[in-house]
Formats: sequence, structure tokens, C-alpha cells
Amino acid sequence: MTVTYTANVNTSKVISNFLKLLFRWRGSIYKLVWIDLVIFFGLYCLVALSYRALMTENAQKVFEGIVYYCSTHGNLLPLSFVLGFYVSIVMGRWWQQYTTIPWPDSIAILVSSSIQGFDDRARAMRRTILRYVCLCQVIVFTMISPNVKKRFPTYSQIIESGLLLENEKAIIENLDVAFPHYPKHWMPIVWAASIVMRARKENKIRDDYAVKTIIDELNKFRGYCGFLLYYDWVSVPLVYTQVVTLATYTFFLFSVIGQQWTQVSETGSEPNRVVQWFPFLTILQFFFYMGWLKVAESLINPFGEDDDDFELNWMIDRNLTVSYLIVDEMHQEHPELVKDQYWDEVFPNELPYAEDAKRTGPPEASTAKLDYNKVNSSDQKVQRFYMSRDSTTTNRSGRDNFLSHILDRQSTSASFADYQHQMPSRRNTRESNSRLTFNEPTLADSETCQRRPSRSGSASLNFDELIEQRHQERRERMRHRFLNMRSTHTRTGPSGGYTVTVLRAPSEDALGEEENP
Repeated sequence: MTVTYTANVNTSKVISNFLKLLFRWRGSIYKLVWIDLVIFFGLYCLVALSYRALMTENAQKVFEGIVYYCSTHGNLLPLSFVLGFYVSIVMGRWWQQYTTIPWPDSIAILVSSSIQGFDDRARAMRRTILRYVCLCQVIVFTMISPNVKKRFPTYSQIIESGLLLENEKAIIENLDVAFPHYPKHWMPIVWAASIVMRARKENKIRDDYAVKTIIDELNKFRGYCGFLLYYDWVSVPLVYTQVVTLATYTFFLFSVIGQQWTQVSETGSEPNRVVQWFPFLTILQFFFYMGWLKVAESLINPFGEDDDDFELNWMIDRNLTVSYLIVDEMHQEHPELVKDQYWDEVFPNELPYAEDAKRTGPPEASTAKLDYNKVNSSDQKVQRFYMSRDSTTTNRSGRDNFLSHILDRQSTSASFADYQHQMPSRRNTRESNSRLTFNEPTLADSETCQRRPSRSGSASLNFDELIEQRHQERRERMRHRFLNMRSTHTRTGPSGGYTVTVLRAPSEDALGEEENP
């Protein structure tokens, strides 16, 4: 079963809680690495003794050249990158496989609340549905886990555990003979769905929505079991596993030679005396890198027999017990309904604590201590500085741009649009005080001139008069629109206080007259 140490590291202390974990053996790195470490250290010592005691002087010089080559070029192997990426993939896959394991609790609750009745027929339906659900899981576990396969090597052992009956075993074996190449884990789910439909026909289930919900949960359970088989069939690509394994063992094969002590130093200085007696850093390097590889090796299949693999046998026992408890023992049972202690208060102001000193306040927002006045005052100072520097030019240019934009727009009314034809050069006639000058309208614009006062010579229009003229034109358009609406059909509301305008579609006779004038 997975080694759990969460209770030992729930609170950080002055002395790290992780230090206590270093002295554990079960599930530890020492248990995974010690054999490889002994072999590596034995090879290292054998090569060191050969160099110091068995080699001639010429052989030692050749060996020193090999050591220099291995030590300088051994780092060309990207071991850290390859191992790190591989372990991250294996860790993600490991957790995803655990979250894929289905649990029958939700199905048990739905069956218990949907299939009504205390008679033997209803009770048998509820218990049989959950037994089939657990049987589906057991069949899948026997296909992916050596531990479960050793516990249930044949259907006979499953019958002894009470998950399978003799007549059901005969059906599965007949299908195994007819279709030997396909798994039969889905058959119990089909049987469970048939029992749900029978319960609906016998009015044990009162509505079709409950039937649909139970069927959906059964399909979801079967889908998760299928995903477990997919994880078993489709592993991490073999080529990637081979690359990681070759990179790790090749690196340490080079390290056995490249980390040896020699009489001639690489830099020409005196040789390192520490490496002469014991290779501390070489051993630590092997321990970490090989431990990394062993972690991936133990987690790549979490359904095996390693210390950190999932305990599927415990899950089988737990699921069957809890399922029967929900659908039979606790069926439509609950404690007596009584008033809770906050009945008169509606809701509690504060819940009690065993130690009142442990009571904590609500979480504080990230802007709770922000001094808005101080920040706002500094921003206003900066804003005033730039505004005072460019106030004159900005105001004048902004006003001129606005007026030129207004004059460039195409007006829908004739009173303002005529100005565009009467100005030979607007920019030359703009005065320094932002007043606009227009020429006297011509005789062709007599109709336009009737709607506005005439000017002799040149007339000037300031900004306020321009705005007022635009408002007057807008009011004139609204007046014409109102007059057009009065010509349509109107209808008074029931209260008499509102008038509703009804725009009726033209009749077919009118349309015919328009088409045939």
C-alpha cells in the first residue's frame, strides 16, 4: 500500500520534519538504490585497485588519458534534462491512473434512493446491482494487477468471495469460448442495467429520470474501468524509456572511469587527495541520478507490488462492504428529525472552539491597507504638473480640432450643410479667438436663408451659437417626425393615459397598385 507520511509533516517546525523521513526504510530511496550502489562502488574500487597496483607505467599513462577524456566529455550526456522530463511524465501518469479508479458510492446512493421497497424483491435488486458493479471492477483489477490476480486466479475464487454465482460464471465462460480475444468486464454492467429497467417496469422506480441517472452512472463506471485497461495497454513509449535507461547507465559507466584518481592532475597541479581515498561526490551523484530513475521505474505501473503501488485488494473489500451497507442496511434510514441548537437563532454568529485562542478572524483583502488618499494625492501632483505645462496649447488645439471636425461632417439638414459650399478656405478665415467667419449666402440658397437670419458682409458664429444651432436643427427634425407619426393610425390604451402608435403593413391592394401604376 502507498506509504503515507502526511501526519508527520502537517506542521512546519524549526527542525525540518523531512529529516525524520530520512530514517525510514519502507518505500525509501535506499531500498531502491542500494543494490545498484553496491555494484557501482564495487566497480569503482576494482578499477582503482587495477590502476594503482596492477598496471605498468605505460599502462597507467594510457589509463590517465582515458580518465581525462571521460571526465571532460562525460557531461555531454543531457542526463538531467532527459531524466527530469521523463519523471514528470511518469508522475502525471501515476496520479491520473489513481483518479481514474472508479468508486461505487455514487451508484449505491442513487440505487438506494431510487429503488423503493423493503420486500425481498426490491432488496435483491439493490444488492445485485451493486454486486455486479463491484464484479466489473474486480475483473478489471485481475487484468492489470498481479496482486489481485494472485488473489483471484480463476472465476472459482471470485465465486468463493461472493461476487459471482455459478450461473453467471457459466455465461461468462461461454462467451469466453465464443469470443476469446475480448475482455468481458462490461457484462456485469449490462446485467445491472437490465435489472434497473426491470425495476422500472415493476414500479420499484417511480420515474424515468431516476432510471436515466442510474444508467448514466453505470456507463461512467464502465468507462473508468475501460480507461484503466487503456493505461495498462498503452504505456509510455518504449523508445523514451530506453533512451532514459541508456543515458543513465552510460553516464555512470563513464563516471566509473572518469572520476578515478590519477597521479597526474588535469590542471597540472597536485592531485586531489580526497578523491584518492573516497569519492564522496561521485557516490552522491550516483545516488541522486539513479534514485531519480528508480522513482520513475516504481511509479510507471502503480498496480504492481512496489511499496508505493495502490492497494487494490483493500479497495475491493471496502467497495463491496460500503455498497451493501448503503443499499441495504441504511436504505431509507436516517436519525430522528429534531431541532438543531441554532433553531431560534436561525444561524450561529460564532461557532465554538476547543481553545478560544485558536479563533481566527476573516481573511484580509489585499487592498485593505492601501492608503488611497496618499496614492491619489501623488497622482494629482503629477497630473497638475503636466496640465500646467501644456494647458494653453492643448486647450487651443483641442478647440480648433473639434470645430474643424464639426465643420467637416456632412450635415443632414440644409441649414448647416450649405456652409460647406460657401467657404473658399476655412482655415484661412479662422480667427485667433476661435471665431468662424462665413460668406454671405448666394441667391441659389434663398430657401436656406429664409430659415436663418441674413448677415450683411461677413457674419461670425461662435462656439455657443454653433451648439445652439445644432440643437435647433435636432428639435426641428423631432417635430417633423412627430407630425409624420400623427398621420399614422393611433390607438388609445385601456387606461386612457397612454397612446400607442400602430404601424400597419400595407394591404395587398395597395401593393398591387404600386406595382401597376
